[in-house]
Amino acid sequence: MKQNRRKFITTIAAAGAAIPFISAIEPLDTSPVNTKFPIHLFSKPLDAYEFDFMCECLVKSGIGGFDLTVRPKGKAEPAYIDSVLPRMVEEAKKYNIALDMMVTGILSASDPMTEKILKTASGLGIRNYRLGWFEYDNKTGILESLKKYKAELRAIAELNRKFKIHGDYQNHSGTMVGGPVWDLYELLHDIPAELIGSQYDVRHATVEGASSWILGMRLIADHIRSLAIKDFTWLTINGKPQAVTVPLGEGMVDWDLYFSTIKELNISGPITLHIEYPLLAEGEEKLPLSKQQDIIVLKLRKDMDFLKGYLNKFGLV
Repeated sequence: MKQNRRKFITTIAAAGAAIPFISAIEPLDTSPVNTKFPIHLFSKPLDAYEFDFMCECLVKSGIGGFDLTVRPKGKAEPAYIDSVLPRMVEEAKKYNIALDMMVTGILSASDPMTEKILKTASGLGIRNYRLGWFEYDNKTGILESLKKYKAELRAIAELNRKFKIHGDYQNHSGTMVGGPVWDLYELLHDIPAELIGSQYDVRHATVEGASSWILGMRLIADHIRSLAIKDFTWLTINGKPQAVTVPLGEGMVDWDLYFSTIKELNISGPITLHIEYPLLAEGEEKLPLSKQQDIIVLKLRKDMDFLKGYLNKFGLV
């Protein structure tokens, strides 16, 4: 199947100053589906908007919390975390939204920003975060790279112990550490899972192993502490195959096998819902903010309904 990339992929435009938002869409109950799998929204697709707009989107879509980007060019810049993050946590409370999960670029315990981020976040009630991604060093080789990064993770684990916070490493398709998933076993198996675990991403695992992804999942099951949820399909773009994220249920992820295995292996933890397909079509970014919000909320609700349907189907509630 061929599709023009420009027509398929659009970006969300930045919103202007905060104004009152009036929408015909009524808010939903944002209470987590259950305590085993509280659902958060990975904030990246909404980061260009004012934070109160983002909170209203969650309230109206029934999502109970944020997985907030606390990294360079994220919603909360690490350099200003002392002043920015406390304000966001307080604002989220006004909407009865949890802000207890974040996405970082943390890769080293010796980076002075690492301790600052973890100390500040933990003090505000954030208990789970995602690390950055390591790159393989082709000069030293795969095994030496893993040896080096394991030492980094051990040091980060001690900071996690100190600040009573948990870190997860996300598998991501491509040539970075964690792409094959099997390498995460070597990286994590002798580090306490309560300090550093895996944020398992079935979309990226399926891209790398259409049939064999289930083996990697079983291998690192004891370390899976959070779940990144999204779907994808293959498109031919400029003559090359490319995995493109689509709404849940419209792609190639085997959700029945995935959720049945989650149940079988007794895996639990917070869910981070990733909306990495266009929320606004071309031209819709010029609509009034209230209209943009209506469009966004309908798409968020659709993915939430799909996700909650599968949690109920497999008794994961």
